Amino acid sequence: MSQDEFWMSQALALARKAEEHGEIPVGAVVVCQDEVIGKGYNCPITTQDPTAHAEIIALRQAAKVLSNYRLPGAVLYVTKEPCVMCVGAMVHARVQRLVYGAPDPLRGAAGSVLALHQASFLNHRIEVMGSVLAQECVCLLKQFFYQRRREAAK
Repeated sequence: MSQDEFWMSQALALARKAEEHGEIPVGAVVVCQDEVIGKGYNCPITTQDPTAHAEIIALRQAAKVLSNYRLPGAVLYVTKEPCVMCVGAMVHARVQRLVYGAPDPLRGAAGSVLALHQASFLNHRIEVMGSVLAQECVCLLKQFFYQRRREAAK
């Protein structure tokens, strides 16, 4: 198992926690110098907070741990390709690298729909690697939405 796969497996465990709470199963960890400094899972429904995405929660926690809103050298692992809001937050935090699992062909802002992480009008670029443990990440999301559709049909 590669280092990226190891950390993504940690993010997958957090995604399962989101699912337990009825949230879209997305989990994220922020790693700096081989240590987790932030972690989070989706909870906008339970917190009634539209910004409560896994990545935002993990970034907030990491910033508190480092006592700095900038996270130089940090790597963010997330089970689904981030949206515009989350990539924007990563740029502002100066995250060095983003590693995601499942691509998001509808809203992905790290290469699928937009490549915000490389936008020329921003003053920071993020190295991106996608599709790490993609099969597991995609499967978790598909199962969640399949179950949601089944429940809605009852």
